[in-house]
Amino acid sequence: MFTDSKPHYLILDGLRGVAALVVILFHVFECFDWSPAPKGYLAVDFFFVLSGFVIGYAYDNRWGRDLTTGGFFRRRLIRLHPMVVAGAVVGAVCFMLQGAVQWDGTSVATSMVMLALLAGMFLVPLSAGAAADVRGNGEMFPLNGPSWSLFFEYVGNVLYALLLRRLPTRWLGALAVVTGGMLVHVAWCNGGLVAGWTMADGGFWGGLVRMLFPYTVGMWMARCFRPMKLRGTFWWCGLCVVVVACLPLLLGEQTGVAGVAYDLLCVMVVFPLLVWTGASELHVGPGTRRVSRFLGELSYPLYAIHYPFMYLFYAKIGFDGVLVPIARLSDVWVTALLLPFFCILTAYIFLRFYDRPVRRWLSGDKPSA
Repeated sequence: MFTDSKPHYLILDGLRGVAALVVILFHVFECFDWSPAPKGYLAVDFFFVLSGFVIGYAYDNRWGRDLTTGGFFRRRLIRLHPMVVAGAVVGAVCFMLQGAVQWDGTSVATSMVMLALLAGMFLVPLSAGAAADVRGNGEMFPLNGPSWSLFFEYVGNVLYALLLRRLPTRWLGALAVVTGGMLVHVAWCNGGLVAGWTMADGGFWGGLVRMLFPYTVGMWMARCFRPMKLRGTFWWCGLCVVVVACLPLLLGEQTGVAGVAYDLLCVMVVFPLLVWTGASELHVGPGTRRVSRFLGELSYPLYAIHYPFMYLFYAKIGFDGVLVPIARLSDVWVTALLLPFFCILTAYIFLRFYDRPVRRWLSGDKPSA
């Protein structure tokens, strides 16, 4: 049985939920010319800042007292892996339901789907063009694309347990500066921070750096953090997360240097400020508490299983060749609007009837009466 002596930052839990909703909007509309959240992919970088901060806050002062390396890994596996497995299984089911075909209509053997399922369940990334790359899009995890960020979350956990936690605070800050420079390089080479989902074209390196900077900054902030005693931070910070994703609708398409600068400004300045601000509200009102707790609990199941349902949506759209939709947004707008609500409902079902019970069983907790 695991116990935590420190209280949770409920506001940060709620902000994680807001970011998960932004990711869904981005994925629903990413294949069309218009999206309500064109920069929604940056929510993943916000997740990494949150993870670094929360892990540093929760565990830094527990090593050698009531926490071992093995115990830490066990905790993280119990927290993360049940939904990793669920996401891979749901991905396989949805892929088979849409006809088990690639973007260009090429049929995929069931054996390859099962191989991709096995790789997804154990978070083994696939190289672009591998036989088990069943969607033919070069993804690390073709049955559940967003698992790439969970893979790098695991990498971050390993680095934290073996190295980062041992660094003095000033060295951790210096590492954040170094990884920040690496992030600028990755963003410049890729025309932004859309990196990490594929092993092709330096994608592994891009995903690693994309995790390392926000993760390290979050841990450094956890050590230096002093609350500012603010009020109403969930609503203002949540609005900022949404604005980051949607602002290019007003500014116009961000390309070239402007697009790179926008991504870097959000990840290197805005997101750390939002985490610091959100953690500063010490006394959360009952209404905000309920909303934040619900969104926080829902956020991970929502992120982990929403993307496979896009396969069914994309099958309804149809594609001419690779990634060129046949149907227009005006033809499927009702489905596009309903899909996020369906994902939320499904995530809640998984949270209540799968994720909570499995984690409780694995950790040895008895259900409350």
